[in-house]
Amino acid sequence: MPYLVPTRTPLTPEQVEQGFDYLLALQTGGGTYAAGRVEATPELAFVLLQLAEDIIWFVTTVDGKATHLCADSFVLDEVGCVLLSALRDWARDSPTTAVLGIARSIIRFVENVIPDPDDHGDTHATLETVRDEHLALAHAVHSAPGAHR
Repeated sequence: MPYLVPTRTPLTPEQVEQGFDYLLALQTGGGTYAAGRVEATPELAFVLLQLAEDIIWFVTTVDGKATHLCADSFVLDEVGCVLLSALRDWARDSPTTAVLGIARSIIRFVENVIPDPDDHGDTHATLETVRDEHLALAHAVHSAPGAHR
């Protein structure tokens, strides 16, 4: 799957916050609620697409160093490829209308695939944990010596 994840500039902390603000608003109150808080722009579509790639890639990719590989490992990898490919096409062809669909795909993926860190079945808490991890990485990348801002 590495051929499907293009080299790209890491998200800035502001972009991470913008993306997760939309995701959390959507998860909390639905599409109308989220739309009233964050405008669906082409930039937001590509921010959400990068978040989707980071989240889905991390969970579905087959680790070449793994010792317990089975046929299901490769099926999950391929499902991740197909999902990311579809989301990329959508973002490319219609960025503003893709915002809601990409966000819903991320939420559904997190809800159904990523375990709740507190084991309470709370997708909101899981999204907040994922946001915090992405923010820490974005701050580290963009505060490093020689980083572009």
